[in-house]
Amino acid sequence: MTDDSELSAVEALARLSFAIGARLEIRSAEVGLSVQQVRLLGILRDREPTINELAAHLGVDKSSMSGAVARAERRGLVSRTTDTHDGRAVRVHLETAGRALVDAASTRFADDARVLLDALSERQRAQWTMLTTRLLAAGAKADW
Repeated sequence: MTDDSELSAVEALARLSFAIGARLEIRSAEVGLSVQQVRLLGILRDREPTINELAAHLGVDKSSMSGAVARAERRGLVSRTTDTHDGRAVRVHLETAGRALVDAASTRFADDARVLLDALSERQRAQWTMLTTRLLAAGAKADW
């Protein structure tokens, strides 16, 4: 293994991704959810998308998303409502119990992220945020 100062950009990105993924798994499991369930509930915090919109956002097929929503619904974490503009469409709503779980996992993960970010000065954090935002935009543009 190389010293951290010798990591290439690709190696550093991969290691950071693995570390973040591991923390997300831990924090999700602590509240009885999978990472996929936390992602699903997190999306629902500020919107009520259709199953198709959720599937597209999470990069899964409609049947997989329907199953995930059904499982969350059985646990009382989400509910389905009829779209007011299109009676054929169903929207997914985050219930209070789901919000409590995703908020708990998010708060714990934010505490973990702060530990990492505290290693940077305020200026470095601003630079890191700007560069990361640029990378995410490039990935979105490339349909990553």
